[in-house]
Amino acid sequence: MLTRSIALIGALAAYPAAGAPTFSLPVDCALGETCFIQNYVDQDSGPDAVDHTCGPLTYDGHKGTDFALPSTAAMDHGVNVLAAADGIVLGTRDGMADRVIRTEDIPSLQGKDCGNGLALDHGDGWVTQYCHMKQGSVSVSTGDTVSRGQILGEIGLSGRTQFPHLHISVRANDEVVDPFSAEDTSTCTGSHVSLWDAPMPYVGGGMIRAGFEVGVPNYETVKSGIAGRDKIPSQAKALVLFGYAFGSLPDDEMSLVITGPQGHVFAHTEVLTKTQAQYFRAGGKRTPMGGWPVGRYHGEVTITRDGATLDQQRVELLIE
Repeated sequence: MLTRSIALIGALAAYPAAGAPTFSLPVDCALGETCFIQNYVDQDSGPDAVDHTCGPLTYDGHKGTDFALPSTAAMDHGVNVLAAADGIVLGTRDGMADRVIRTEDIPSLQGKDCGNGLALDHGDGWVTQYCHMKQGSVSVSTGDTVSRGQILGEIGLSGRTQFPHLHISVRANDEVVDPFSAEDTSTCTGSHVSLWDAPMPYVGGGMIRAGFEVGVPNYETVKSGIAGRDKIPSQAKALVLFGYAFGSLPDDEMSLVITGPQGHVFAHTEVLTKTQAQYFRAGGKRTPMGGWPVGRYHGEVTITRDGATLDQQRVELLIE
């Protein structure tokens, strides 16, 4: 059990970057390629929620940064959690199962919303906390001295979470500090002083993964990484392209386009109606009489915001 409360406590506060520690990427993955930032600290003190850019990547009361993986398959393969700075381990927790939490399961957490994790003391009142780590992966103990970049465990799905990610919070004297906007966490306007030792470009939503299937996949198989094929028979029941994405805003558009050996196969654009942390859309056609012409097919999934391309992914499929 943690020797210090693992609950995120304290009010949002303003802290100048002068004298503050700097932090390195706390996950062993490539941002924008094998992982992405799903949520930032909520800058709004009321019932609304905005991130430090006044964007949508947060939710009411969120007090950390979520580094997310594209699938549970990636989590199963193993992605290391790293110490963001030198420090001493204040406490740890391990042994909680990796699972998607349902509303009815929340009371059973008994306040252990952080799941498996740990807290590091960096001196002068600065503490980082690491949550939702994989069961059995926490590799340090209370009192250990750790170095920046040292492996602490792996990204998991423990505690109160819906997707595999590391939630890292930064606190100074028990008050939350946004490492992307360390000088002020009470407004999303103005300048933003970062505590990260290397730039982390803001991406206000985008693609997680695209793929082909023989029917509209179940959302759980999309999130797990099971959905998605690179080869199907010409007599498969249908040809479907899906896009899995994060950070939608109302009036964003997702376009799905399939082309094949004979040119155009399918195209559809859907206007999104609400803000969502993660979502997916799928579309395609039933197999024609006689089957699909054999050869290579190409899928293109494009997300558009305010008339400009926000993100795009292309995938390829062999029909034989």
